Amino acid sequence: MTYVVDDFMTRTVHTIGTQSPLAEAHRIMNEHAIRHLPVLEGGKLVGVVSMRDLHLIETLKGVDPKEVPVEEAMAQEAYTVPPGTALLEVARTMAMHKYGSAVVAREGRVEGIFTTIDAMKALETLLTTPQTKAAPKPQKKTTPRKLAKKSAPRKAAARKGARGEAKRPAGKSAAKRPARKAAPARKRSGR
Repeated sequence: MTYVVDDFMTRTVHTIGTQSPLAEAHRIMNEHAIRHLPVLEGGKLVGVVSMRDLHLIETLKGVDPKEVPVEEAMAQEAYTVPPGTALLEVARTMAMHKYGSAVVAREGRVEGIFTTIDAMKALETLLTTPQTKAAPKPQKKTTPRKLAKKSAPRKAAARKGARGEAKRPAGKSAAKRPARKAAPARKRSGR
């Protein structure tokens, strides 16, 4: 199944006008626990203001949030997609450009907003939905060391005789090798 942005976007979108003060944008965002507000002028989308934008402008010296209009803080180039856009395309673009939201609009009229929170809800749905066809399991890479470990038991079994004793390769002396001497113990100083 191919998902589109409409499947997961927030349909009830809170918006604000360009001439509204920053304090009003803060109030709306805090009241509705949101971080992005599409900015409208004459009912048409002209930008987006985020909580980060507001904080950035408000940290400037001499800025009064009750006097400065939203258009001073908004991003004019809002990432906008039409309804029916593939969810994969929207998510890929948001990740690539580090956008916090995508405004879903038709002919400048806002129909919804898709935020990173909506993306997490989409991810949850995709991860908990049973797949109709099982995806192939990724194959593990085999290193030379792993190959040596796998073949070691086979070599040991080949060297064993009928009685389970290990066979020595031809040409090697059957005599036992002398045991290694233990290293002498070190003297400890009395300090």
